[in-house]
Amino acid sequence: MFRWLKNSLPRRLYARAALILILPIVTIQLVVSITFLQRHFEDVTRQMTRSVVIEARLLRETIETEGLLRAQQLARALRISLAPLDAAPPVENRRLFYDVSGRTVIEVLRGELDGVGLLDLEDNDRALRFSLDTEVLPVMIELDRRRVSASNPHQLLVLMILVGVLMTVVAYIFLRNQLRPIARLSKAAEAFGKGRVVPYKPSGALEVRAAGHAFLEMRARIERQIEQRTMMLSGVSHDLRTPLTRMQLELSMLPPSPEVAALEQDVQDMSRLLTTFLDFARADALEDARLVNPLDLVEGIVDQYKRTGGKVSFTRPALPEGAPEPQVSLRPMALERALDNLVGNALRYGTHAQVSVDLFQAAVRFSVEDDGPGIPPDQRGQALKPFARLDAARNQNAGTGVGLGLAIAADVARSHGGALRLGVSDKLGGLKADLLIAR
Repeated sequence: MFRWLKNSLPRRLYARAALILILPIVTIQLVVSITFLQRHFEDVTRQMTRSVVIEARLLRETIETEGLLRAQQLARALRISLAPLDAAPPVENRRLFYDVSGRTVIEVLRGELDGVGLLDLEDNDRALRFSLDTEVLPVMIELDRRRVSASNPHQLLVLMILVGVLMTVVAYIFLRNQLRPIARLSKAAEAFGKGRVVPYKPSGALEVRAAGHAFLEMRARIERQIEQRTMMLSGVSHDLRTPLTRMQLELSMLPPSPEVAALEQDVQDMSRLLTTFLDFARADALEDARLVNPLDLVEGIVDQYKRTGGKVSFTRPALPEGAPEPQVSLRPMALERALDNLVGNALRYGTHAQVSVDLFQAAVRFSVEDDGPGIPPDQRGQALKPFARLDAARNQNAGTGVGLGLAIAADVARSHGGALRLGVSDKLGGLKADLLIAR
């Protein structure tokens, strides 16, 4: 029961705050309506009806002792209409279904006044008519309904509802102003998580301001850390490329031999490793996001691999007739780096790579599949970590690497509010890497 109640509660902060605000007001109105209105007006109606019972008894005694004429004079003084009847009508209660106080009037008259026959509250909702048997003759008594029921009980209900609605609107406006800084902080944090820096100024209550200043300090520290790491690795890459270039030049001047060829291969591997390290450092760089057609971006990467002899296929998805080309806000250089790593890994460990793009309302999925050996399920989490090499699972003879390809793709996906998921390709039987990007 508690779990069902927890799952049925709203998820958003605005909805929960509105529920906390409105629920007590509605509960108070219901309690007041039930305990005060029902009991109060029921007691008032009962007391007023008993006064009419006393007057009806007096009229009956007057008819039986002094005659009908004297009773009619007394009835006029009491503002009651008294008329004789030829015959006593049948015992019957007539009441409108929504006449709540009429039920109490009927109950009191039937219970405390003997000889009541017909009791009519239906023909004229502004009057009370009932027949009364006497020892002389039956009579019909008619009086104003306001003498037995509290007048205008709905006014208190209307006033209570109007005041409740007005105060709810006022409280909601103030509550929205208090929650708006939290929503702005959430949007700024979400945008920074996707690699975008949006202007943000702390506002609102002291606790919200403190959280906003803490976020700004955290964002500044992360930006400085990214900048320092990028600059450090860029400097290291630049410093190491100089001796590597000198080594390549010296090796090119040596006579050809197996040893020289091996050294040249080592130098090329070291140069490629430096490029990979630098790409990993730049994966978190805060490149400005812009609207890009993801289909054109994937076609450009596939065409590059095809020109170098890579066996890569890509089928452009069919768009609905008349639909414009998709435009997604993303960081194109970072996404190209991630897809380039996924396609390069697919061709490194397999012979064929297939790329596909699926467009959803809230996300874009880039899928890269190969026909290689794949990665066991229990090692997929480890494969996404930096510098993790699963040589036992992948093909060691395909080439050397430092284990940063999937880590770079995962970082790029997280910076776009998405994730990188590894699985088994249904089409090619190898590894399937799904790069999810939030739109």
